[in-house]
Amino acid sequence: MRRTRLLDPQVGRAMSAVSAAAKKGLGDPVLAELVMIRASQLNHCAFCLDMHLRLARENGEPEDRVRLLDAWEETEDLYSERERAALALTEAVTVLTDGFVPDEVYARAAQHFTEAELAHLIGLITVINGWNRLMVSRRVAPGGYQP
Repeated sequence: MRRTRLLDPQVGRAMSAVSAAAKKGLGDPVLAELVMIRASQLNHCAFCLDMHLRLARENGEPEDRVRLLDAWEETEDLYSERERAALALTEAVTVLTDGFVPDEVYARAAQHFTEAELAHLIGLITVINGWNRLMVSRRVAPGGYQP
């Protein structure tokens, strides 16, 4: 059953503000899109996948990097060490069913990001997980994203 109303406009504005702040503080729009795509893959959020795949391509992300993102660990030559650290952190924060974020995953990310960047990265991971849960629970179909 599809729901027509996405969410309360006040909640949407607040989520959008957190997302914008996290992206701005991270300072790398392509990395931000990779993180949001990966979390959306893990959460099976078709709406967010559609949206962030489109935005990644608009930011010049090559098709092979987008297409192979779900196998990033096996494609060492496609992603930088910084991106790989961010993707590992994304997976650890997104999938908390096994416990806390492993210390080695956090330490790896801390080697590639300043303290402020790391805070923004974790904020971005947190907000995309929130968006995923909102869209999946509302059964929002892909294809409706309008910039």
